[in-house]
Amino acid sequence: MTDQPRKIAFICSKGNLDMVYPALVMGWAAIGNGIDVTIFFTFWGMDMINKHRVDHLEIPPLANSSMKMNMMGVPGYVGIPQIMGVIPGMTAFASALMKSKMKKLGVPTVREYLEMLSDAGANMYACKMSVDMFKLTKEDFLPCVKDIVTAGDFMDMTEGAQIVFI
Repeated sequence: MTDQPRKIAFICSKGNLDMVYPALVMGWAAIGNGIDVTIFFTFWGMDMINKHRVDHLEIPPLANSSMKMNMMGVPGYVGIPQIMGVIPGMTAFASALMKSKMKKLGVPTVREYLEMLSDAGANMYACKMSVDMFKLTKEDFLPCVKDIVTAGDFMDMTEGAQIVFI
């Protein structure tokens, strides 16, 4: 065992509802185990911290070959035919269904998870390049975001950490 504190860093690059929860769940578990947590939001992952987008994240069934009909209440593990993803309203339907199932399980919303992580000491940063590219400012983000930093800054801050790219 080393005397160095354990550290983990998550890079969140996607804003689809099914892609935002892994870092939140794993980050919460890490904090519960006394592990230092840093989360870096880049590209569409910044939707998670954008106060105008965080409550409107979706799960698109189109091109999501892992989405199964049992998620929608149909018995078995049959995949949703990809063509159904183009039907108007399917993204809204799949998103509402996932949010409903998560709520029944008592899973916090993305906004609530971010607040919990921040309150527990997780460090969260937005990617400067992505912020500039999307013409965003710190005011566009939730208060849990400590700062806007470069990828190099993130690498310096997380030296010695396990890095997980999502």
